[in-house]
Amino acid sequence: MSFRERVYERARRARKHIVLPEGDDPRVREAAQRLEQEGLGVVEVLERPYPASRIPHLVRLLRENRPARFPTEAAARAALEHPLTFGACLVGAGLADVMVGGATFPSGDTIRAALWTVGTAPGIATVSGAFYMVRDETVLTFTDCAVVPEPTPAQLADAGAAAARDRRRIVGDEPVVAFLSYSTRGSAAGERVERVRQAVSILQARGPGFVCDGELQGDAALVADVAARKAPASPVAGRANVLVFPDLDSGNIAYKLVQRLGGWEAIGPILQGLARPVADLSRGATADDIVDTAVVAVLQAGERT
Repeated sequence: MSFRERVYERARRARKHIVLPEGDDPRVREAAQRLEQEGLGVVEVLERPYPASRIPHLVRLLRENRPARFPTEAAARAALEHPLTFGACLVGAGLADVMVGGATFPSGDTIRAALWTVGTAPGIATVSGAFYMVRDETVLTFTDCAVVPEPTPAQLADAGAAAARDRRRIVGDEPVVAFLSYSTRGSAAGERVERVRQAVSILQARGPGFVCDGELQGDAALVADVAARKAPASPVAGRANVLVFPDLDSGNIAYKLVQRLGGWEAIGPILQGLARPVADLSRGATADDIVDTAVVAVLQAGERT
């Protein structure tokens, strides 16, 4: 089976509860129908008015999670008028496994709703975004390509940790994490190189349970004979499958070049670093994109054993 077929089959086994909050959008309704028909999850499409019986529980969740932001019941009820907040609250309350939203709202709305309701994963303070780049049997994780424009060393470390955690769930192999730079192991110096080195040190100090290294140039991270010349002592060089880009410019540009000029399939963006899956969509997403994003988010939630 192809990577996509394997992912779909694993989602069928997982049988997660998927919330699609933008039920008035025809793309969302089409995606919901496909998800149900193909057995990829139990789908709930939200449409106004929302069931009143759920609202008191969701109001309590918002007020407990963000008391300064929602000091009154009225403030929390007003927030729940936004479909993404309502949908993410269902995930935060354990009433759904996955929310997939953003077909008609900007990414900031999705991320804000996620932070209010599910929060970040243990040990991770930063939400980031990844693309899974697929060609034949090769799958590479590119991060961060969607969220943080100028990450600090700690934010880069968080992106690497979150990408590694999700790769195990989504791809099913062991992450090999390369922090990319225009320098390989001291071949150049400067503030931006030092930021990448610090990120690697931060992540390694956490004892992450996977191999990571940097700073590495792209060819040293991916090509074995180049790695042998440039970074022979690196445990990552030449075999990386997770690429952590030093900033949003480089990550976003790289995935689009690989997609458009290299002919790779790009699956994403996938939000990572959250305690529970809340997935974001491009406002240009097709029904097919929504299905793919939902399937990947299902795997982020973990499979049934």
